[in-house]
Amino acid sequence: MTFRKSLLVGICAATLGGLAPMTASARVDVYLNTPPPPVRTEVVPAPRHGYIWVPGNWEARNHHYVWRSGHWERERHGYYYTTPRWEERDNRWYYNRGGWARGDRDHDGIPNQADRHPNNPTRG
Repeated sequence: MTFRKSLLVGICAATLGGLAPMTASARVDVYLNTPPPPVRTEVVPAPRHGYIWVPGNWEARNHHYVWRSGHWERERHGYYYTTPRWEERDNRWYYNRGGWARGDRDHDGIPNQADRHPNNPTRG
């Protein structure tokens, strides 16, 4: 009897383990019909080893602009950070959230496609 239970449990585990987790992703455009207010002046703190400073920016919440203050982001080796920004298209202002993207082989914060020397962090 215990052999049958073990066999049944093993079959169930193997069946469930073979299923790949399914994820859904959808791009949602955030836009407003008016341009964002002027960027606020912020004091940029002294550099912190292992972190990058992300300046403050206007975000959209409930169809209004809301200021998000600057903050530190922990560095991610092999990635570069794009700052959030607003872009005007067809008389609407679209929000690009920014964030981390792959493609920084030498870890200098410059994307490989824009880096004149993508394999040497001491040259820019």
